[in-house]
Amino acid sequence: MTLPEDAPAHLADWVDDQQARGHYTFTRVDADAAMTKSSSAMTLALGRMVRRRRLYAPRRGFYVIVPTEYREVGAPPVPWFVDDLMRFEDRPYYVGLLSAADLFGAAHHAPQRFQVVTNRVLRPFTSGRERVDFTMNLAVASVPVLERKTATGTMRVSTPAATALDLVRYVHECGGIDSVATVLSELAEAIEPSALAARVPDADAAVAQRLGWLFAYIGRNALADSVDQALLAPRWWVPLTPGAAEAGHPRDSRWRVVVNTEIEVEA
Repeated sequence: MTLPEDAPAHLADWVDDQQARGHYTFTRVDADAAMTKSSSAMTLALGRMVRRRRLYAPRRGFYVIVPTEYREVGAPPVPWFVDDLMRFEDRPYYVGLLSAADLFGAAHHAPQRFQVVTNRVLRPFTSGRERVDFTMNLAVASVPVLERKTATGTMRVSTPAATALDLVRYVHECGGIDSVATVLSELAEAIEPSALAARVPDADAAVAQRLGWLFAYIGRNALADSVDQALLAPRWWVPLTPGAAEAGHPRDSRWRVVVNTEIEVEA
């Protein structure tokens, strides 16, 4: 490997220069290409900077530069580096579920996890005081997203309509049906009925039925009607809460939903 004549001798100097240029992530390959250190010396230098909380390594070979104001917690906010991380993982992704809802002002309570949807199972990690969880969706590339600005660039976020469907699809990862109903009551403000109708034909029919029922229950009739009109697939009876007992519970004939749980929407 041929190094530039002005290659820095100290990793700390190079990291400071990267931060000054507005770059907050780098890979081991990037560092090796820029420095005059041997591989073993580079490993030791990176390890020291991680222990001193100057760097944070959510994945082996991927490093996040930690500014002074975030040294105490150990990492900057996840939006600062999630796009670069997923590029490093070489995976399509979007920020989704409760994290997406929060970005649209509809988390109700601040989420304790940062939720990312991608096309394979990835192990979670803790970044500062926040846990980063991954949910698998093989059709991740077909989900409509918005590019949301962050302090260091952009990240991909599922649209409000796509988020609503995901909240119901992954209900157990979103705190249960009460939590989902509460978040939907706030997220509804950001959803255009036409955008929701465009997503329904590609969604699982059972998910769309549950979502339509929930919108009707919380009084968002325009959104419920858009689901009703766009749901062309046959409607089989489905439980409102998957996995819970269905016998003896009331049935909603419009949506073909067995209302097998009582919903409590937080004010």
